[in-house]
Amino acid sequence: MLAPDKPLVWLEREVKTPPFSREARIEAGVLLRQLQRGEALGMPHSRPMPSIGSGCHELRIRDGRKQWRLIYRVDPNAIVVVEVIAKKTRATPERVIGNCRSRLKHYDRTRG
Repeated sequence: MLAPDKPLVWLEREVKTPPFSREARIEAGVLLRQLQRGEALGMPHSRPMPSIGSGCHELRIRDGRKQWRLIYRVDPNAIVVVEVIAKKTRATPERVIGNCRSRLKHYDRTRG
């Protein structure tokens, strides 16, 4: 028997058209669905983000000339989407990393 799909928990923002193109929104949806089914994603679609925390990754979506990042954590019972950002610099800004840590800390405290 297959394990049920993990739900998505959105802590901040969504994947909508606009600003995502229709194609990028579909790609993000397909990749998130794979995560929900328990599939492990690697490069070029996903890379670990240990600077945010254990089990954290960034989903990498190319959208024409734009680059989107969905920062997420794989929990035992859910895929927690922490942030959605347009990638404009090579390194993830410290402000984004700090916000993600703070949101996850609050999420962990409140879900009990």
